[in-house]
Amino acid sequence: MSKQQQISELIQPVIEALGCELWGVEYLSQGKHSVLRVFIEKEPRIEVEDCEKVSRQVSGILDVEDPISGKYTLEVSSPGMDRILFTLDQYSRFVGEQVAIKLARAFDGRKKFQGQLVGIENDEIVVHIDGEEYVLPFESIDKANIVPTF
Repeated sequence: MSKQQQISELIQPVIEALGCELWGVEYLSQGKHSVLRVFIEKEPRIEVEDCEKVSRQVSGILDVEDPISGKYTLEVSSPGMDRILFTLDQYSRFVGEQVAIKLARAFDGRKKFQGQLVGIENDEIVVHIDGEEYVLPFESIDKANIVPTF
């Protein structure tokens, strides 16, 4: 189980009890400057007060459970317009949107893909790019986010 999964399981019940949805967790280990980012969602929108409440509660849990050794900065925010996609369910919510995907290993000679999210087939993401469809295995995705259009 990854550090992000472990932390997600610890904090998800508290975040839900506060009326929010845990969108995802991102941990960047950088020595003294490590950062733990917790993204939360709420309808119709996240308010600063929601982030403050979640931050206090999550901080308390992390202090007691201590899943991260060493110092780190905790950041709690909304996923934003260019939200990172963490789960297959999140991908399915954004079918039709533009996405930027970075793979951990090259597929078809490349690691970066940007195009329209067409759908999900089993555990694969289908993306339409320049007239072609690419089927990318979910487990190979290093990072993916929505590309906002204005």
